[in-house]
Amino acid sequence: MSKNLHNEELLTELAKFKFLMGVDRMGKIVILAEKPSQAKAYADAFSIKERSKTHIELKPDSTFPAGAFITWGIGHLVELQQPHDYKSEWQKWSMEHLPILPSQFVEKVADGKAAQFNAVKKLFKDADLIVNGADVDREGSNIFYSILSVTGVKGKPIKRLWINSLEKEEVRKGFNNLQSNDKDLLMFDEAKARQISDWIVGMNASRLFSLSMQQKGYQGSLSIGRVQSPTVYLIYQRQKEIENFVSKPFYQIEGKFEAENGEYKGLAKVKEEDKERVQALLEKHQIDENTVTKGTIASVEKKQKKQKSPKLHSLSTLQTIANKRWKYSPSDVLKTMQELYLKKIVTYPRTDCNFITENEFAYLVKNVKAYQQLLHVNFEPESLEPNKRYVDGSKVQEHYAIVPTKNIPSDSVLNELSEMEKNIYHEIVATTLSMFHSDYVYEETTIITNVNKLAFKSTGKTEVGKGWKSLFPTMAYEKKENTTLLPEVKESESVNSDVSIKEGKTKPPSPYTEGQLINMMKTCGNSKLIDDEEDTEILKEVEGLGTEATRSGIIETIKVQKYIEVKKNVVSVTEKGKILCESIEGTLLSSPSMTAKWESYLQKIGNGKGSKDSFIKQTKEFIEKLIEETPQKLNNSSVDTLIKSEESSNHIAKCPSCQNGYLLDRKTFFGCSSYQDGCKVMFPKKLAGKTLSKTNIKMLCEKKKTSKIKGFKSKAGKAFEANLFLDKENKIKFGFPSKK
Repeated sequence: MSKNLHNEELLTELAKFKFLMGVDRMGKIVILAEKPSQAKAYADAFSIKERSKTHIELKPDSTFPAGAFITWGIGHLVELQQPHDYKSEWQKWSMEHLPILPSQFVEKVADGKAAQFNAVKKLFKDADLIVNGADVDREGSNIFYSILSVTGVKGKPIKRLWINSLEKEEVRKGFNNLQSNDKDLLMFDEAKARQISDWIVGMNASRLFSLSMQQKGYQGSLSIGRVQSPTVYLIYQRQKEIENFVSKPFYQIEGKFEAENGEYKGLAKVKEEDKERVQALLEKHQIDENTVTKGTIASVEKKQKKQKSPKLHSLSTLQTIANKRWKYSPSDVLKTMQELYLKKIVTYPRTDCNFITENEFAYLVKNVKAYQQLLHVNFEPESLEPNKRYVDGSKVQEHYAIVPTKNIPSDSVLNELSEMEKNIYHEIVATTLSMFHSDYVYEETTIITNVNKLAFKSTGKTEVGKGWKSLFPTMAYEKKENTTLLPEVKESESVNSDVSIKEGKTKPPSPYTEGQLINMMKTCGNSKLIDDEEDTEILKEVEGLGTEATRSGIIETIKVQKYIEVKKNVVSVTEKGKILCESIEGTLLSSPSMTAKWESYLQKIGNGKGSKDSFIKQTKEFIEKLIEETPQKLNNSSVDTLIKSEESSNHIAKCPSCQNGYLLDRKTFFGCSSYQDGCKVMFPKKLAGKTLSKTNIKMLCEKKKTSKIKGFKSKAGKAFEANLFLDKENKIKFGFPSKK
């Protein structure tokens, strides 16, 4: 090695040398990536010898003297067995079978993934060293060790790849500095405790509440989850606040003033629900409404204020701002970020951190000009020194904030990005550049005007310098800045005043937008549902419900479950969602406290101070108690009305047979709501390869026939079009228009 290497480079080379000596003795190295795209990014950092459907073989080089094999999962290659895999009788949903608690939890290869699993298993068996290259988080550890466990491979040395960027240089550096798997094993225990406990709650609570509701006449089923259920309940609480809100009038005193250099308005410091008290105040100061009175300017104060640039993005702040600016859903933002990460132009997306270390800052400083050119802006950096507002290694744990990588994309790469990718990438680069820019500066003017000793306050704002705000386009969603221009006035100047009582009305809280759900989950709706101070503190520490990686998925889940719907970016709870909330009300399933208690103990497991088995045992006890208490509790609840309301909202059309019931969507077919009274009318969801819509069924019921429908397929696979009509027995028949 060269003697001219700097100390830092020397240490890196020594670490690499020690690692290589170990690797050389290890022989065959097998790396497991979480997904194919991640494996490809790893392989791109080295020379590829051969590609196959199940793995990539690398050529020998300085990092891997004997070469290496990169294989991958496809999401979760293995999963926990379903109830019926343990006992056949558990396949049927029945109160008699609850609780469903296997004595030992077993994993199986996921459906359709056997070929890839077998390839991984063979590579693991032949390996001398196995490297966990899954995502660096709790679930990444779970994926790797779950797959390893099901393969049955034991006794192999294991190392952990720990990186935050898929740039070639960072990937190579990561493989030259592989970590011990000690922390990884603890994260696996933590993840497995969470996964099994969520399985116990989901499988048992979903059946318990679905069967209980069905006994009360509910026709559907309810999916219950430790995180998804309180999330729906928080939205429901906000919706109830809005529905129950009673608007009240309030009264203020407004003054319109005419000075020598112009007009302006001001408000007295009074806001009352009782108009008579406001009227009395005017009388006290001998002021008549809508009568010109002399006033005097008591003071004029001008202050220059500064606003610092925003902190660097975590995933949740990026999801929130993208929803606000472009109405992108949190799920779409995460998918887009994953694409940009795989293109190697942004750092790891699933991060909850808003800080970077000095290492990242060092390369960002070098690329300031290049980033400016990407945005077609030019400014002289205010400072090129690290600022604790953005750069603080003590606040960086597994992952740092989202920033652009060293890889500066060419014009051709940028042109190939989708509009969403361009917008998100622009936001990340602009937010990163803003930490080098000057503050946003404005001047705030405050005038106090006295009218018969009653003070009126007027505030105006004038922009002095845009600073970092010049990096961001003006968006339609943004509230207009308070740029009220006030005329130039002098202290003691006399003005004409016209004073009147101004009436306003209190407004209900606003419904959540989809982007606000992320922050709602992080703050648990400001913890209104939590009485225990300790739980509140824990939720602050773990940042509420879900994680950066899972929140958008949870929002998608409750949308798919039809608990909420999003229209024009505004979220509302459906009738089905209301039934869920009313049924779980008063239990831990409706409160973020359950997550607080879980995360508190899960952290102990991750730190080696808690037991996975103890945690699972407590979850089993919770479920047993829930099963015992729920039936009685639901007898006293008010869900009956909601069930009727939900059913009527799902009515497609009056039944053409009994004329009493209504056709309802039963997931796999359309059936009459009066089936318990003997009506057997049933229409298929799919007919001759064509999915029938609710509109088709409505026309059949009301007009006995539909208009022409395209897309049917015969048994021979030939496409055809036809009308549908009902015969005398209300069976669906095909009708073919006569050919000319």
